[in-house]
Amino acid sequence: MKQWYKSGAPWIWLNAGAVAISVIMVVGLIGLIAVRGLSHFWPAEIVEFQVGDPELGLGQMVVGEHVRSQTIPVQVARDAGIAVPPELGEGDLVTRHLIKQGNRDVTGRDFAWYPELQMSEWQTPPDAMVLERREWGDFFGYPLRLLENGEVVAEGEGLWDALQERIARGNDLFREIRRIERRDVGVISERMEALRLQQRGLQRDPDIAPEALADALERIESEGASLQAEFQVLRQELDVLRQASRRDVLVASVAGGEEVEISVGEIVSAVQPNSLSLSAKAAAYVQQFWAFVSGEPREANTAGGIFPAIFGTVTMVLLMSLIVSPFGVLAAIYLREYAKQGPLLKLIRISVYNLAGVPSIVYGVFGLGFFVYTLGGSLDELFYSDRLPSPTFGSPALIWASLTLALLTLPVVIVSTEEGLARIPSSVRQGSLALGATKSETLWKVVVPLATPAMMTGMILAIARAAGEVAPLMLVGVVKLAPTLPVDGSFPFVHLDRQIMHLGFHIYDVGFQSPNVEAARPLVYATALVLVILIIVLNMTAISIRNRLRERYRAASD
Repeated sequence: MKQWYKSGAPWIWLNAGAVAISVIMVVGLIGLIAVRGLSHFWPAEIVEFQVGDPELGLGQMVVGEHVRSQTIPVQVARDAGIAVPPELGEGDLVTRHLIKQGNRDVTGRDFAWYPELQMSEWQTPPDAMVLERREWGDFFGYPLRLLENGEVVAEGEGLWDALQERIARGNDLFREIRRIERRDVGVISERMEALRLQQRGLQRDPDIAPEALADALERIESEGASLQAEFQVLRQELDVLRQASRRDVLVASVAGGEEVEISVGEIVSAVQPNSLSLSAKAAAYVQQFWAFVSGEPREANTAGGIFPAIFGTVTMVLLMSLIVSPFGVLAAIYLREYAKQGPLLKLIRISVYNLAGVPSIVYGVFGLGFFVYTLGGSLDELFYSDRLPSPTFGSPALIWASLTLALLTLPVVIVSTEEGLARIPSSVRQGSLALGATKSETLWKVVVPLATPAMMTGMILAIARAAGEVAPLMLVGVVKLAPTLPVDGSFPFVHLDRQIMHLGFHIYDVGFQSPNVEAARPLVYATALVLVILIIVLNMTAISIRNRLRERYRAASD
């Protein structure tokens, strides 16, 4: 046994066990997130049952999706107002079920608990449907007839196919309306704002001649009138499209038989999950997940998609990488290759190491005070004074979020690059110098290329940390809902002064700020899974680049 301990085998097994446990924990966590997040998009069966006081008879009809069940003590059930048979004692347990009944505009709440003691046997009617709406959440009920301008155009067997065609038409109209509002109207608004600023600048210019001022103001007024005419044309087109989207109306019945009219233009999708085959459910599942990844959020982020958050996260990380790479690499090269070794350099290195351990919220406060208020406010005063007091760069924006993350991850890049430079053998430097190369040529043509994999390792660590940060971004550029993306077809194409959405902040907002907790719960897991996948993709891309560089320079050295 002593010989076994002296051989070091126990420590090898201990390390292997620790690695195995860590891998199991990581895989288990990702698996839990994936199961709870991805299961949300599977078309669940719609159940129908009656509930009421057993002594008075069953009365209320309920239609919806079963979310989960819970076993509670009898006393808790009685305190909650549930009628419990008197023969049950305090030590007994009763079961209650959480049902997503939707129809918030009718019932006032999306989710409700119902005790199993008061429920009839569950039914799964094949004609029960769930409608995903742009407002008021999901609708559960039964389709009755389809109206066009008040006239019945479909009911019975042909109703469902006609409804799907009208929903597709309504979605096309909605996308066209959004395109005009965000692109065409947005361009006109930007041009009118530019004219307003130009007029304000001319009026404040003391050196301009009165005749030139009058001519310029007349030209601006003429261009403004032309833009107003274009806007009126777009407004009329929007009115026609909105009227067309309100043409079709679906008449449906809710639990209990009450008829409700729903504008087809407000319906995103309609599904009858109880009548779908397994392949049809799989197709609906893929469609719902794609809509989640590529769509925009709705209903205070408790419905819809997360594409703006994905786009904002990727854009910010890429911009951060472009900023931190040159500064971190140049700082490491100076500290390792050019700076004079001494107490001052040791103090600088200690400061860099300590910066890596500073809480991220401190960087956020610094970014808000220095980047946003000081630097951004100065830029507004120098170049955008005509827009004041409305800030341009003097408010949280994409550029300040990226700079804050670059400052936060800078110590990681410096340390990794410096360690990579230190691992280059001195014989390589001496051989290059012996062949007549200068110190600068040796550094940039021999040493730095060999240290590139270490630089990429620093970038990998920086990307992994930056993509998951939330606290500093809440102060310097990330918001709950950004109406437009920071990249579009308008000059300068990448709008650094806009605020963005972020997956990490989206998870925080949905998980802790949502007014509808039960509706937000699965979206938290789904968004977290997308964030983990995004970080893995970014890291794998950086690792692939690092491996290629390593093989390239290894082959060159051979």
